[in-house]
Amino acid sequence: MPSPSRNGGHKTLDRFFYLTIWLKGLHAVLEIAGGAALLFTSPELILRVIAVMTQDELANDPDDFVANLLLHAAQTLSLGSERFAAYYLLSHGVVKLFLVAGLLRNRRWAYPAALAVFGAFVLYQVYRFSYTRSLGLVALTIFDLAVMWLIWREYRVRYSSPRP
Repeated sequence: MPSPSRNGGHKTLDRFFYLTIWLKGLHAVLEIAGGAALLFTSPELILRVIAVMTQDELANDPDDFVANLLLHAAQTLSLGSERFAAYYLLSHGVVKLFLVAGLLRNRRWAYPAALAVFGAFVLYQVYRFSYTRSLGLVALTIFDLAVMWLIWREYRVRYSSPRP
């Protein structure tokens, strides 16, 4: 996949580029699977599963932050919010998987398209962070920015010099 004309100095960044793109693809598959799972489960089933998963932890530590957070989220989950999350995950995953496939196949259109879409995701994540203060969102945003830089760099390397 990496260009054969690259010298040794670019090989490490090439590897990071392909690694991050594969990770984005894996994340997309997980989003699609999660979205599909949400479509075919009820809020009641999710609450029962979360309750079973957290009961031992809450028996040992009734103030466990993560267990209480999961249980509260499951208790307040409505069918409408579950369906929204399912369609959001499905659409997000499908778009990301489509872009990853284009990048791995070195399709020229995929580079600017991925930058635009991932940039929109980053903006949305920053917006969501202003409400949630989630460190997970910070980590995801930093990762997405790194992926965007690698995509931009790869695009410049592949397409900014004249072709023979």
